[in-house]
Amino acid sequence: MNALQSAERNMPELELALLRRGVDQRAAGREGCAACHRTPLTGERVYVYERGQILCELCRSRQRQAPVESRVVHTSAFGHSIRIVDQRAA
Repeated sequence: MNALQSAERNMPELELALLRRGVDQRAAGREGCAACHRTPLTGERVYVYERGQILCELCRSRQRQAPVESRVVHTSAFGHSIRIVDQRAA
């Protein structure tokens, strides 16, 4: 029996249901590689193909066709953080 199974036995049903729902919500919001199912790291480049399939840098060589686009993976704070803009006269 692993640690997760023993923890599940000691958790009340409501607590366990809330934990599972939270894990499912996090998993639904992430982008993963269609080939290896790995979550790309922040700063890593991912490649998007015609059917919306996303491949990481490691699995890109498995696809024969060229990607439609590529992009860098950002943190969840991207676009929500403070940007300092220098507005002094030059």
